[in-house]
Amino acid sequence: MLKHPEFDPVAISLGPIKIHWYGLTYLVGFLVGWWLGRLRTRKPWSPLTEEQMGDLLFYIAIGVILGGRFGYVVFYNFDQFLADPLWLLRVWEGGMAFHGGLIGVLLAMWWFGRKIDRTFFQIADFVAPLVPVGLGAGRIGNFINGELWGKPTDVPWGMVFPQAPDALARHPSQLYQFALEGVLLFVLLWWFSAKPRPRMAVSGLFLTLYGVFRFVVEFFRQPDPQLGYLAFDWLTMGQVLSFPMIVIGAGMIAYAYRRNPQ
Repeated sequence: MLKHPEFDPVAISLGPIKIHWYGLTYLVGFLVGWWLGRLRTRKPWSPLTEEQMGDLLFYIAIGVILGGRFGYVVFYNFDQFLADPLWLLRVWEGGMAFHGGLIGVLLAMWWFGRKIDRTFFQIADFVAPLVPVGLGAGRIGNFINGELWGKPTDVPWGMVFPQAPDALARHPSQLYQFALEGVLLFVLLWWFSAKPRPRMAVSGLFLTLYGVFRFVVEFFRQPDPQLGYLAFDWLTMGQVLSFPMIVIGAGMIAYAYRRNPQ
């Protein structure tokens, strides 16, 4: 049995200014994604220039923050929002949801594509291999904060989280998600997108793989206490939101290759 290191959530403190590890992980994710995006712009088939990559990063950052917060409030804590509508704006109190962030990013890419006269899937296929970097960084932030822990377990790497309501060893599900949604998803998408693919195939693969990885990890992750299990004593909100991603992503891949079998 392991014990969580209990990191100080504040990475840097300069008088009244406090910089949290969670914010730094987001910053690292954006910067590494921007750098990798600039490498992709040098491909002859890239729909973006190096300069446009910087503009796109701004749009995506806004989409992640606004969409992630809105999704967390609507999907996971709508009752608290009804009781205290201004809580939606208090982002510093924590609470972000991937599925809401995804919706925000999709809208941001659509808007940016319109501005530079590119189709939605030209932008989406370009961005998809970069997203796992931010996802992985965010999961490291979750682990540092000791939040979103897993279910009780007796595996040798089970970990006691001080913030949990008990002293039971639990799955370090944040690290599972880092390995799957961050590392493995990045490797597969980067390899798959290294050469031209049919339009929307890369985006479809991202949706499919993320949906599968998230659906599986939910079996090890403790459900949100305000929601619990939605059905069957195992179905979580994360799985409900991920299943359509799997279906839609697989359909996109099939359609992409059927339309362009070459």
